[in-house]
Amino acid sequence: MRPRIVQRMKGTVSKLPAGNASSEATLLRSVDAADAPVDSPELWIGVHIFEPGAVSLERLARSAQRFTPRVSLVAPDGLLLEVKGSLHLFGGADGLIRALAEECGAVGIEPAIALAPTPLAATVAARVGKPYGEPYGEPYGEPYGEPFNVTNQAQLIGRLSSLPLTPLRWPQDVVERLARMGVRTIGQALRLPRAGFARRFGPEQLGELDRLAGRNADLRHHFQPRERFRRRRELTYELENNEAVLAALAPVLADLGKFLQERQCGITELECRLRHRHAPPSRCILRLAAPVADVARLTELLGERLSALTLPEPVRSCEIRSGLPVRRVLASNPLWQPGEYGGSGGPEAPELIERLRARLGHEAVYGLQMLAGHRPENAWSTREPAAVNGSGTANDSGSRLALFRSTQAVPAPPPWPAFRRPLWLLHAPQQLEEIDGVPRRRGALRFFGDVERIETGWWDGGDIGRDYYTVFDIYGIQLWVFRERAEPHRWFLHGVFG
Repeated sequence: MRPRIVQRMKGTVSKLPAGNASSEATLLRSVDAADAPVDSPELWIGVHIFEPGAVSLERLARSAQRFTPRVSLVAPDGLLLEVKGSLHLFGGADGLIRALAEECGAVGIEPAIALAPTPLAATVAARVGKPYGEPYGEPYGEPYGEPFNVTNQAQLIGRLSSLPLTPLRWPQDVVERLARMGVRTIGQALRLPRAGFARRFGPEQLGELDRLAGRNADLRHHFQPRERFRRRRELTYELENNEAVLAALAPVLADLGKFLQERQCGITELECRLRHRHAPPSRCILRLAAPVADVARLTELLGERLSALTLPEPVRSCEIRSGLPVRRVLASNPLWQPGEYGGSGGPEAPELIERLRARLGHEAVYGLQMLAGHRPENAWSTREPAAVNGSGTANDSGSRLALFRSTQAVPAPPPWPAFRRPLWLLHAPQQLEEIDGVPRRRGALRFFGDVERIETGWWDGGDIGRDYYTVFDIYGIQLWVFRERAEPHRWFLHGVFG
């Protein structure tokens, strides 16, 4: 059979003779819907779910946000999407409806879909529709009806007139009273006198008819996805080892990866809570040096933390909670590799920090920052390690990334020209023995260089007065010692040079 060709030229339709009348009418309707002018300020897609318990509305709304950011929930079995600005991205209304139906099928639901200039009209039309399938005329398609597709405000009331009042979900007594009057469709209700309708059935139903026809604004609350990820999994049997717990967390971590992918974000903190029968919940907190969204990497680091956790009792349920998502800043690799022509540290630095923290603990790995102060013990402080971007440089204006164990107090060099100071300061100055006012440590000390005098801190109660000297002991180790300027002029060891 020769295919029928339909052409539209300047408002006239010419056709080649072939085929039957039903296929011709279907094709003409699709052409008219595609060529109809879009004069409405908004276009809404209504989605009706036939089995509301099959999937949560929030999950479907998150999936629908890839079509438009303006998604509204119509509990308990519907969604609304304002899509006028998205039509050109999907090849028009038909392409967007088809893509939305595929998205719904991916999450396991069979929807009814309608397109209308007002949100209530889209919702009502979707509620009376059939499950979306291939339109008529496709050789292998299922014979489902075409979706309600109205893009012209002038055609809306005419298309709504034949629909029943049931999908408006008015109170049952209102619908029964209207039926006794012979009013069973939306068109019949719209033709009733407005004042008499409001007196008999209330202004709420009249207001709904006005919003349905686009006479009044219909404001909708937009769906906002959760800012933090939180998912709990109840176990069918108790788990006694950490490897089994990590395996039970795999589907939850996979959901976390989808959560971060939808937002194009990463996380810097992840908490795992393990609940027991009698003991308090066990907590395992993973802190990251840079935003991470890779599920495999998160699983590996969480496994390191769980391996060091001692379970007081078998685990009955597990829960994953994330910190606030952080926008990921993607960057290309630097031209020079680390160590070549002055190339600095690469993107492996955050991974090293996270692995060390997972094995040694969060407090054992930290960075340093310099402070404007002359007192050696107050010239630096610990901080979160500086994140490294794709070019291998620190994101802040502080010093380069540094990793130190917390068992050693290691200051950064002062930001101003001064006497040479040691890299290793003691936690507290150690008093030295003296013979006739001369300090000793495992024997006599040999002084080297000039003296550095520090007198400061009187404004905060931590005033000091010290004279610092560089000395060598009998083993040739270079030390940093000071003598108190006030009585009794004791000597102390404060640092060791490398």
